[in-house]
Amino acid sequence: MSFEDTMLRRARARVSLLVGLTMTALLALGAAISYAALLRYQHEQIERELNYGAVHGTIAGPPGCSWIILYDGSRTDSGRNPPPAGFPLRSAIDAVALDRQVRSDKVERNGTTYYVRTQPRGTGVVQAVFDARFQLADRRHLLAAFFLAAIVGLAAAVLTGITVGRRAVAPLAEALGRQRRFVADASHELRTPIAQVHTRAQILARRAGADHADYDRLIDTTRRLGEIVDELLLSARLAATPADRHPSEPVNLTLLATQAVDCEADRAAEQGVQLHLSVPDTPILVPGIASALRRMVGELLANALTHTPTGGRIDVALRTSRRGADLVVTDSGAGFDPADAEHLFDRFHRGAGAKDRRFGLGLALLREVVTSHGGTISTDSRPGAGATFTVRLPTIPPRASAG
Repeated sequence: MSFEDTMLRRARARVSLLVGLTMTALLALGAAISYAALLRYQHEQIERELNYGAVHGTIAGPPGCSWIILYDGSRTDSGRNPPPAGFPLRSAIDAVALDRQVRSDKVERNGTTYYVRTQPRGTGVVQAVFDARFQLADRRHLLAAFFLAAIVGLAAAVLTGITVGRRAVAPLAEALGRQRRFVADASHELRTPIAQVHTRAQILARRAGADHADYDRLIDTTRRLGEIVDELLLSARLAATPADRHPSEPVNLTLLATQAVDCEADRAAEQGVQLHLSVPDTPILVPGIASALRRMVGELLANALTHTPTGGRIDVALRTSRRGADLVVTDSGAGFDPADAEHLFDRFHRGAGAKDRRFGLGLALLREVVTSHGGTISTDSRPGAGATFTVRLPTIPPRASAG
């Protein structure tokens, strides 16, 4: 998967998550408001029942859930409707008989909840008891309905989020697709005329002799222009058909690292840079496309050589770990600010010391190659202390590679 495809997938995921969370939050808010409204209604209902019974001494609601108990100082009278076990509340009646103040209690008993109001009435005391079992049942039923609605709503939110995410990102994906096609087509059409100009410039330079520096500059300019077109074309190809869409083959990363160092040995010697290689004796196999991985290793070395001064040193190390194969390239160049690490992989970003040779596409293409092979790339540097690039790629298990 290419870097752009990864960004599109992340964008779709973020939009889907945002829509899903918004819908879920709205459902939760609606459920909370409904439940709060039910609680308020039930509370007002209980208060009306208790207040009516305490004031009038009679039952206002169904006889099965309300009781009125009268106390005249010597005995209690509950009429023809005897209260449930544990009532009347003698402690409440005694307290109100003594201080003549209204008292409200909530009692958990007999597997239900009772609301009790005790207050003075004439020279005696009246106690109204309300059984809230039906209200509690209504709450349980409402919560069960909310739970079921939450499951359905969550599923609907997920589906809606996915649909909205895809539709929201679709125009961006289409625009990127058109951009890739344009870059690929334009680069492909430019390669031939640029190659012809470069060849004719070389012919003119040979005819003119060694004293014409203008021809040398023309040759160098056309060569650099060809490199730009090649990198743009490679970028478009990687974005259109990343490595995970190609049939992968076992690639010997040990061999690629060794060949890349051999190819750059002469250039390093000319620049006065020491080039050291450390690889295991056994091959390290990774799944992927050999040509793309070869370009990746070569670009790492080319970048290090570009930023390493005369007398410097470049170390190339390849090792394996539980998480895959690590290719580490360390140079003793000027380094860079860690805050600028992410910008190194932006297209057309040119670091200090790049001069005229680099065009800011190399590291961007390098990251596209790595991510399209399911790997990661990281950097570590400090100004004046060199830079380290670490590429981690998944490896082929020994059994799979042996078979």
